[in-house]
Amino acid sequence: MFLDTLFVLDYNMAMITTVTGKNQITIPAKLARKLGIQPGQRIDWSIGEKGVLNGRILPSRSELAQQASGMGRHWLEPGVDPIADLIEDRVNDDKEEGLT
Repeated sequence: MFLDTLFVLDYNMAMITTVTGKNQITIPAKLARKLGIQPGQRIDWSIGEKGVLNGRILPSRSELAQQASGMGRHWLEPGVDPIADLIEDRVNDDKEEGLT
């Protein structure tokens, strides 16, 4: 699922749903399948022009983690390993505190 997936129900693919007493709606199965909406999926709602209700499908936490994985590596100088440096610092701190 893409971070910027946005869906707007227009009159050509309008499907009628009913709002419950708890302000909940059911997304029609055909629409959910077409958009790949799964149980637990988060949707960001907003009001667009002329009162059109917009829903943006938000990525799951695992999708966000995958997108963030490796971000910033292009700023590292070749041969630099910040994780190894961090581990070395922690080991040295433990030695100084007499923990090892």
